[in-house]
Amino acid sequence: MAISRFLTRHNAAALAFVNLVAFCNLGVTTSDAADPTPDTVLESTTAETTQSRSPIEMINYYVEQGWTDYEISPAKEADELIWCRRAYLDIIGRIPTIEEMQAFMADRKSERHAKLVERLLYDDRYTEEYSNHWATVWANLLIGRSGGMDRGDLTNRDGMMKYLRDSFAENKPYDRMVFELVTAEGTTKPGTEGFNGAVNFLVDKVNEEKAVLAASSVSRIFLGQQVQCTQCHNHPFNDWKQQKFWEFNSFFRQTRALRRFVDGTRDIEFAELVSEDFAGEAGDPRDALVFYEMRNGLTRVAYPVFTDGTEIGRSGFVEDVNRRVELGHLMLNSEALDLMAVNRHWSMFFGHGFTRPIDDMGPHTNPSHPVLLEELGAAFRKSSYNIKELITWMTLSKPYSLASTLGSNNTIDDPSVGETPKFSRFYLRQISAEQLYQSLLTLSGGNAEGTYEQQEQKRREWMRQFVVTFGTDEGDEATTFDGSIPQALMLFNGDLTKNATQTKPGSFLAEIGTSGKTATDRLNRLYLAGLARRPTKRETKLAGDLYRANGGDEAEMMQDLWWAILNSNEFIMQH
Repeated sequence: MAISRFLTRHNAAALAFVNLVAFCNLGVTTSDAADPTPDTVLESTTAETTQSRSPIEMINYYVEQGWTDYEISPAKEADELIWCRRAYLDIIGRIPTIEEMQAFMADRKSERHAKLVERLLYDDRYTEEYSNHWATVWANLLIGRSGGMDRGDLTNRDGMMKYLRDSFAENKPYDRMVFELVTAEGTTKPGTEGFNGAVNFLVDKVNEEKAVLAASSVSRIFLGQQVQCTQCHNHPFNDWKQQKFWEFNSFFRQTRALRRFVDGTRDIEFAELVSEDFAGEAGDPRDALVFYEMRNGLTRVAYPVFTDGTEIGRSGFVEDVNRRVELGHLMLNSEALDLMAVNRHWSMFFGHGFTRPIDDMGPHTNPSHPVLLEELGAAFRKSSYNIKELITWMTLSKPYSLASTLGSNNTIDDPSVGETPKFSRFYLRQISAEQLYQSLLTLSGGNAEGTYEQQEQKRREWMRQFVVTFGTDEGDEATTFDGSIPQALMLFNGDLTKNATQTKPGSFLAEIGTSGKTATDRLNRLYLAGLARRPTKRETKLAGDLYRANGGDEAEMMQDLWWAILNSNEFIMQH
């Protein structure tokens, strides 16, 4: 329904209702209290005690110990349906349907959470949604939201997505996926000879000047080491030297991205990532060195050396030593891989990682829960890097089950103002643009229309409008709903919102209209579908005002309410 019709037709009570379903409903407050600065908040337990705890118990123990050390109390447990909505958004990238919430509540209370997580991770009905969601998350991380969307890009987004979807569908171990992404060779485009979708991660990065972007991206994304900080000078906060960046960069100097053209034209059809001999900057492949210039003007030499000091052969001949393959093996043997994987996934589920930023885990960074981070990293390695097990541990832990309330019992737990995260509550955050899209699509009943390619094309068209208008140039995972006029118009009147609020036979609102014995029953279902809760007394009263404003037309009243819910801050928040 067009916003103009809404504004001209309804009285002050109806307009007040639109405001009511805004962010203030969540009852969030902030605190200016000073944050204590402990040397180490958590102390390690004995090896025997640590080994006796499951990963979930480990999370609970160390986080609860932090609450004790800070002398704070956690928020109460979140409402069951709020938790259900939370899990659906985080695990498969959309809100649950009413039927799915009913199935969740039908399970025995003591088993609900575990059974739901198991269904979302292992039930074949959710495999496609799970793999699509996590492929999107990682594609945004590896190549950016706009990666592969420009005609001049060598990256093929379809190829990147296919590789990631297949990897998550088969629950490929994390270490194997990392190794494949770092060492991949082949073509970028599905259907071409030698296709290997993993090459799309590096294909546009190695052709940048001296593969600087390739080196910085691999170290930051997978090791949490921002070696790019030392590209031009020594690190200001630790003993990392400029030498470290160029040693790490040397691993990528045997790699090239070759353009493959459409026959008879200069149009690029796809690209191919290859490993080839590197003569070094002195022209001798037997001793393939790299030069770099220090700030004082002196020129120094670098060879491939891993960040822990491990050296490999200096030959530039691929048959002697394939530098990227050696790098892949060194990364798999590094504890930094484990810690970064845990830190990144933790931030995805809890809103904040153990470090800030999450991908800067150098020697100058003090994690909020160092022992927990280390123990979870070891457990993740012991699980053979099973991502689904890591997700299970986090979603079934106590801190994940908490309400999002910031109260007098935990006022010093507000990372949004720079305090150390203590995870005594669930941190509010905006859902991503992709989660919003999938949720609106679910509510409009259009998620099963067309082939995968057709669905993906529709999603990209929507995302292109949304992200280009409201996103950033960094291709990061954050989405800001800042209430700008273009954004408001898109959410108010966009096709997804129109489809979700239509009343034609078979639509969501049409089904709501024929459900329940009373109008109150139908109103409850409307709120459950959108916000995973029932309306408050005030909201129920305002619904009555809106009903009268519509001349007693319940269908019109429900349509207006549904539009207001979908455009509320509460709907676009993960809470």
